[in-house]
Amino acid sequence: MPALLFDLDGTMLVSDPIHEEVFRELWAEFGIPTPPGFYIDGIHGRQNLDIFADFVPDAPDVMALHERKEAMFRDRLPRPYPAMPGVVELVRRAVAEGWPRAIVTNAMRKNADAMLEAIGLRDAFDTIVIGEECTRAKPAPDPYLEAMRQLGVTPEESIAFEDSLSGVTAAAASGAYTFAIRSALDDATLRGAGAHQTLADFTDPALEAYLTAQPA
Repeated sequence: MPALLFDLDGTMLVSDPIHEEVFRELWAEFGIPTPPGFYIDGIHGRQNLDIFADFVPDAPDVMALHERKEAMFRDRLPRPYPAMPGVVELVRRAVAEGWPRAIVTNAMRKNADAMLEAIGLRDAFDTIVIGEECTRAKPAPDPYLEAMRQLGVTPEESIAFEDSLSGVTAAAASGAYTFAIRSALDDATLRGAGAHQTLADFTDPALEAYLTAQPA
């Protein structure tokens, strides 16, 4: 039976517009330009501390800025919030079938909890692995390998769902079969990072074809 490993931001819900809005506000305070594409080109899929090191290396308290940015995101996240099409149905199917399920995200734990609550899946997973709580976060494979360890599954039994370059790189490096959601990046870019297949969303027929072919 397959184990399903899900990223959150941009994969289970289209949250990037909220993150972009928050960064636009923060960058305005620092006088940093926000031209079209600033979010996808310099921020998407990266950890805050790496982003701040590049853009605001002289910030007096980077951890406070990190906490503030994520609190701003949580304040702006509506509850409820629409999930990516088909993902709620897939998770409920996995629960019914007894397939192991994990969240694997670079989001901080408070944000992961808020997003799962917003899409109505707060208690649907066996474990939630947070990148910053691992030795290395994505794009390293460590969070995915930790999720597999906690679920008691092998990479060959694991299917990962991602949307960002760092996430796809991490999932593919872990050995999981990697689907990438085209919520922000195109097919060629995601395959170039290591995705085995890309999907418009979780209703894409390619996903059902792959799941149907898996051993019971």
